[in-house]
Amino acid sequence: MAGNETAVIVGVGTNLSASLARLFAKEGMKIALAARNAGKLAALAKETGAKTYACDAVDKGDVARLFAAVKSDLGAPDLVVYNASGRVRGPVTEVDPDEVDRAIRVTCFGGFLVAREAAIQMLAKGSGTILFTGASASVKGYPNSSVFAMGKFGLRGLAQSLARELHPRNVHIGHVVIDGGISAGGRAGMPDRGPDGWLLPDEIAKAYLALHRQQRSVWAWETEIRPWVEKF
Repeated sequence: MAGNETAVIVGVGTNLSASLARLFAKEGMKIALAARNAGKLAALAKETGAKTYACDAVDKGDVARLFAAVKSDLGAPDLVVYNASGRVRGPVTEVDPDEVDRAIRVTCFGGFLVAREAAIQMLAKGSGTILFTGASASVKGYPNSSVFAMGKFGLRGLAQSLARELHPRNVHIGHVVIDGGISAGGRAGMPDRGPDGWLLPDEIAKAYLALHRQQRSVWAWETEIRPWVEKF
């Protein structure tokens, strides 16, 4: 039952992650919010009744400690969302290799570390859902965005492989390709598409919950969402 479920969101910000936390709270879930700077999560935690944790997703020790603490405080997770990503923009000849390394580690390697710890606990309890936030860059590369594409392509490959490995063991894997820009408070409509050009974060959150709630005879490993005016 939802009231007994524990949800962990890693890479929490003020937009999509906040919408996820609010929706999960309405579902009666116990919520763990994790970010490198846990102090910024205080207001959202107060609003949703969540517990907050400091965690650098690319530090294997941090991630292991996060999941040990969540299990102790709230119980082994039923739902884990990996929403962290790093982005370095610019021509391949100009981007800083050290910044590139960090960005790819956050976008992809952090997803592996979080999925690994989540899978250990979910396999032990016999069920669970792990969801990864993808992007347009998960399936198509853009000029001056090679770094983001590398990370998101890798994360998608991780999700696909884990689905084939873990679905038969009753752990649901989902990769959400968000093909479009996410609306933020006060953001005007797109000049060529109007207000419908943005994805609404509260509606994206509902898509995540729907994946988690799927009956296992119809599990999807990936869903692609975009505004109705977004070009394919």
